[in-house]
Amino acid sequence: MRLLPSLVLTGATVLLTAGAFACAGSDNPAAPSRNASGNASAGSGAGASGSTGTLAIHLTDSPFSDANALLVTFSEVSVHRADPGAWSTLPFSPAATFRTCDLKQLQGATDVLGVGTQLAAGKYTQIRLTVASAFLYFAPNNGSIGGACVSNVMLPPGGVSVDIPSGEVKLNNEFTLTSAGTKIVLDFDGDQSVHQTGSGNGKGKGNTKYMMSPVIRVVSVQ
Repeated sequence: MRLLPSLVLTGATVLLTAGAFACAGSDNPAAPSRNASGNASAGSGAGASGSTGTLAIHLTDSPFSDANALLVTFSEVSVHRADPGAWSTLPFSPAATFRTCDLKQLQGATDVLGVGTQLAAGKYTQIRLTVASAFLYFAPNNGSIGGACVSNVMLPPGGVSVDIPSGEVKLNNEFTLTSAGTKIVLDFDGDQSVHQTGSGNGKGKGNTKYMMSPVIRVVSVQ
């Protein structure tokens, strides 16, 4: 068992389109798309000037189908307010320095990634996620962390490291945080994000290597 590194990777910006797309579960998300921008609004009711609200970021997945588990660790979740143009970091739920999610367990389900309490109500323009690391587990019944998303977890042995050239993902997606609170559901598409490289025959054997370019998009804003 080994503790995940606290490395925060930064890199290219990923622009994605908000909207519904096909993923099992009640949110019914469609196939993910990258390098496009779009808007989603939580609607009216931002509240009077000076009011605050609670923002909750939830995560679901279209998983990497070849693995028994795909453990992705997030080191930061933050949002950008339009006026005065400041970033706010959302604490992980429960409070922790990082949060690890098994994307295989999030197919057709959601789990809380970060929650910001007493954020200023109003218009926000971006969501930023930092992916610190990812590991694939191919052996049956291997890779369990005791839940879909767990804070400050120690990884089980036997995982295959996934290279992440750019771990910072920005979603240029406008939304309104209301005084009544706002919930955003994101889809992290494992199949679109992870690619096999090297000359091996897959499942971590031989010279097989894996690379991740995170594909994440907004499912809904409520």
